Amino acid sequence: MSATATNHNSRYPLLTAILLALIVAAMNIGLWWWGNLPHGPEDWHGKIGGFAFSAFQRYQDPIKQDYPTDEEIDHDLKLVAKYSDRIRTYSMQVNPQTYRLAEKDGLEVLAGAEIGRRMENNEKEIDTLIAMARHFPGSIKRVIVGNEVLFRGELTPAQMMTYLDRVRAAVHQPVSIAEPDYIWLKYPELADHVDFITIHIFPFWNGVPVANGAALAAALGSYQMLQQRFPYKHIVVGEIGWPSNGDRHEHADPSVSNEAIFIREWLLAAKQRNIDYYLMEAFDQPWKEQLSGRTEAYWGIFNADRQPKFPFTGPVTEDTGWPWKAIAASLLALLPMIFFARRFSRFKLMGRLFFCMLIQLACGLITWSATLPFNFYLSWIDWTMLVLLFPAQIAILAILLINGFEFTEVLWRREWMRHAGMLTPDPPEKQPFVSIHLACYNEPPEMVIITLDSLAALDYANFEVLVIDNNTKDPAVWKPVQAYCEQLGKRFRFFHLEPWPGYKAGALNFGLKETDPQADVVAVIDADYEVRADWLAALTGYFHDPKVAVVQCPQAHREFEHNAFRRMTAWEYDGFFRIGMHHRNERNAIIQHGTMTMVRRTALEGTGGWSEWTICEDAELGLRLMHSGYELVYVDELMGKGLTPADFKAYKSQRYRWAFGAMQILKGRWSWMTQKGPLSAGQRFHFLTGWFSWFADALHLIFTLMALFWTAGMVAYPQYFSLPMQLFLIPVIGFFFAKAIFGIVLYRARVPCSWYDTLMASLASMGLSHAIARGILHGLTREKTSFVVTAKSRRLGGSNFAAFAPVREELLMAVALMLCIVGMALSYGTHYIEGTLWMFILAAQSIPYVSAVIGAWIAHKAGDKAG
Repeated sequence: MSATATNHNSRYPLLTAILLALIVAAMNIGLWWWGNLPHGPEDWHGKIGGFAFSAFQRYQDPIKQDYPTDEEIDHDLKLVAKYSDRIRTYSMQVNPQTYRLAEKDGLEVLAGAEIGRRMENNEKEIDTLIAMARHFPGSIKRVIVGNEVLFRGELTPAQMMTYLDRVRAAVHQPVSIAEPDYIWLKYPELADHVDFITIHIFPFWNGVPVANGAALAAALGSYQMLQQRFPYKHIVVGEIGWPSNGDRHEHADPSVSNEAIFIREWLLAAKQRNIDYYLMEAFDQPWKEQLSGRTEAYWGIFNADRQPKFPFTGPVTEDTGWPWKAIAASLLALLPMIFFARRFSRFKLMGRLFFCMLIQLACGLITWSATLPFNFYLSWIDWTMLVLLFPAQIAILAILLINGFEFTEVLWRREWMRHAGMLTPDPPEKQPFVSIHLACYNEPPEMVIITLDSLAALDYANFEVLVIDNNTKDPAVWKPVQAYCEQLGKRFRFFHLEPWPGYKAGALNFGLKETDPQADVVAVIDADYEVRADWLAALTGYFHDPKVAVVQCPQAHREFEHNAFRRMTAWEYDGFFRIGMHHRNERNAIIQHGTMTMVRRTALEGTGGWSEWTICEDAELGLRLMHSGYELVYVDELMGKGLTPADFKAYKSQRYRWAFGAMQILKGRWSWMTQKGPLSAGQRFHFLTGWFSWFADALHLIFTLMALFWTAGMVAYPQYFSLPMQLFLIPVIGFFFAKAIFGIVLYRARVPCSWYDTLMASLASMGLSHAIARGILHGLTREKTSFVVTAKSRRLGGSNFAAFAPVREELLMAVALMLCIVGMALSYGTHYIEGTLWMFILAAQSIPYVSAVIGAWIAHKAGDKAG
């Protein structure tokens, strides 16, 4: 951006923010408009050939013996009469008053008798059909004996021909049976027992798309084939239509616009060819969904509230309510966009535009998710699921926005506002005295000795080192360290505590009591670290500012380059310190971690020392010091390097501990983070939302368990478990892709590693999802857990089978998800887009579990090579 543009933006930040918000809002409305562009075939004028007619209202259900009243049927007949002079019915015993009311309203009826396996009911239907045909000859012009009985295989052709002959002998009206076209070709002898042929034509169920007239051509082809086979018989198309909603079938997409296009194309073609037909059907019948799936409810020309779904003249619009939805989404996003663009005017213009678009996208999805269910006839079970899942969708969008904010700030900042670097070393007389505390528990003495050697080599005059070994049982482990401290001189003091409470925090609190009285700063490192000689000299100068309580350097690693497992984990750690810590540091909200950190002694002791009620005492201390008004300084310089976890078990254990401890802090300091107080809004934001990605892992586990249950139900009991609607699936898939893209782009921009290392770091990160989920859920439901020290030295290996012992649960989850995908593929194939999307989601859900299994195997093989 040019300097002129930059200055202009800085001079008029509010105006720029308003313009950006209005531009994005206009783009949103434009997208809604584009998605609902009007289209359609030629207009239709005149009467429609006929309608399949069922008068059940929105919440009525014949299965529950809930039938429409005379008034409701008469109202429906009068509405149909405005569009057509003919109707078709399916049963003589269900709503029998229809025939009397139809005669009163001047409608001709193709009356149908319901025939099936219930022989006694068949007799009643046929007797009633004969009686009604004789009683209402003015309205009942033709009759149908059985609807798709042979298609369903309920009776034999011989049985049906017997019924047909019997009715033909008893009534004066022409008689037929209604079946799909291929049934007539399969049993041509049926034609000798009917007065006319009634066929059902449904290109939708053959998977033919509406586009380019394909569905119409298929329908006409079926009709012409029957004409050629039975040239001497009149052919009636008893059912033809297209659903306005439901599940896609192969290439056939149910939608209002597709229904409108197909119906209008058919009406024009049928008039031109003089085809006798009945549209399927007059009114949507929601009760049918429980019989044959979601799509069956949406074949009506009118919806269940008796409103026409589309016009017969003029252009067709998929969603006639799109303008108010688009405006609602824009208004919902407008103030947040203005606030963001004004508040973060220091970001580059592209960054502000990107995040405003992300805000608008989130508001658009909320509007879409909140309004789309009203396009469906949902049961109380569906609504219950929606009510439960809608907050989850809000949470997904919140996580997306939080990740997007980090993405925007890291990529499109002009500069870091709180950048801190190396300082010129103070002369010895001005150096703060530093007490370095090194807590040990059962650490290999040779590893600790390397750390002590690096501390002894520090280029600093005023420091001491306290080595606090707590609860190591074996003297062969701690005595060599004690002896080495004595060898290094009086600056190094060793303490062995046994028994001692409080885990690492308890040991560090003991160290505070033993600290030299003249110490100004307490520094903490892990027992596996090698520190740079200038660590203290280059950084302790920050403590001359009384507001500074902490100086923190990254957690970094060594000796990983030639070990595949250690390499992938090292780069995985690096991402947080190169990306997340800078992002948090902008608002003085870094996570203090318990190594390569220096703390002002008076601040540490004055706020209560190290907290022993949480297993993440370091992060809790950082939050507590912020609450007390102190500044924390983050210097992104590798001043010390330690070892990565030794194997996948240690790697998982460490991340579980962090997640569990984070929840302890969240519960223990909830009021600090949710109420106004000493913490700034930015600090509260980061400490509340910084763990949202971990919450996403917990939600992922819950959703995976639900998905396994639901998939098993769809495969084993499809009559009770239907495919999830796209409403549930699209936001989840979008979130999956967005989060993956954000992570990879940020890694490539900020972490100095190759593409291979980026992908392997992603694999390592995803492999921790299950451990994090367990840590979050346990942390929310339990008060305490044991503190497990992260093993840094290689443990004895085992068989190849033993490699998967640390990931037993992940392996079981991966296998279960793969079996679900296979079950879905065998049961549903790719006939339904919802089924394909569901299989994609199951595959995406398996990625963290498969990653954990791969990570454990890599760790095992890398350990073998190291051995």
